[in-house]
Amino acid sequence: MAAEDLHARYEAAFASLTAPFAFVDLDAMWANADDLLRMAAGTPIRVASKSVRCRALLGAILDRDPGFRGLLTFTLPETLWLAENGFDDLVLAYPTADRDALARLGRLTDADPDRAPAMMVDSPAHLDMIEAATADAVSPLRVCIELDVGWWPLGGRVKVGPKRSPVRTPDQAAALAQEIERRDGVRLAGLMAYEGHIAGVGDDAPGSRLRNVAIRAMQRRSAREIRIRRAAVVEAVSRVAALAFVNGGGTGSLAATASEDAVTEVTAGSGFYDSVLFDHYRSLELRPAAAFAMPVVRKPSPRIATVLGGGYLASGAPGKDRLPEPYLPRGLRLDALEGAGEVQTPVLGEPAARLEVGDHVYFRHAKAGELCERFPSLYLVEGGRVVDEVPTYRGEGRTFL
Repeated sequence: MAAEDLHARYEAAFASLTAPFAFVDLDAMWANADDLLRMAAGTPIRVASKSVRCRALLGAILDRDPGFRGLLTFTLPETLWLAENGFDDLVLAYPTADRDALARLGRLTDADPDRAPAMMVDSPAHLDMIEAATADAVSPLRVCIELDVGWWPLGGRVKVGPKRSPVRTPDQAAALAQEIERRDGVRLAGLMAYEGHIAGVGDDAPGSRLRNVAIRAMQRRSAREIRIRRAAVVEAVSRVAALAFVNGGGTGSLAATASEDAVTEVTAGSGFYDSVLFDHYRSLELRPAAAFAMPVVRKPSPRIATVLGGGYLASGAPGKDRLPEPYLPRGLRLDALEGAGEVQTPVLGEPAARLEVGDHVYFRHAKAGELCERFPSLYLVEGGRVVDEVPTYRGEGRTFL
């Protein structure tokens, strides 16, 4: 749909609402969901809760198609809350040091050992903490080994990729699996490897031709190495204990990771909302589905409009790519001297001259689920009208990070 038509559609749908507010366009989100299923080509997709942060939408996605199977969560309290609210097949993507939550997980595991959430570990220190916090548990807790799949050029002197697990080689993974098997308080459920330098780094940023070429070369070489090493790690760990799942990938690497024989499931999250950072991937043709509206509150000059707030910065290394992006009306841009501010954000460009006090300016967040930390609810738009309003995690009184 042309930007002008989409803007008119949203203006009509939200005519009676007072900004600020956030929304999800279900027509776009379901089209993105179908694209993700197509890219996964039959490999089950575990949905990343961090990138959605709305119970109603997480449930709707899982109900949409059997190709969406289970959640990849981001904190243990969140995981327990979701389990208490009827979600199952949960895998916690990050280690925890929350002893109280671990004790609760122990009780949940005792109640249903085979369906309890699995949690990430990458060292004996994690196992020590789990066993100390769950000493009263009868059943062993399900754990998942995280494998580092960063790219290490120059003989390992440089690392490209997230600084996560210290487990890198088949021998290291097998040794940790043996340590898990040796202990009574834990049992191995799966293996996870997130190639963040591929799944989370765009290769088609505007105005960055040489950088894009370098990123593509790095990703090609790293993907080849990962495919070989991941298979070797899975083989080595499987000789120690059976793996219920091998998880990999993210929205930006979905098709490539799903094609690996060693991978039994892939993860996607940001692709449902299609945040700004995912505009710059040659392999993706997603549709913006989540945005927020801010009201124009002043006109400092005839060609500038200033909206209330809007300084919702994304996590990560500071840079312009972490700023929210003016979305509609098309043609607006941030002021380079002010950027997106806590209490006000000037927008420039030809459409700013037509904006009046009280008008809406629509923005997209650089990341996906982080938008939900700013708003208590999401309006759901379908067929050009608001069909529902659902709470975000924040709207349910849950702020996990």
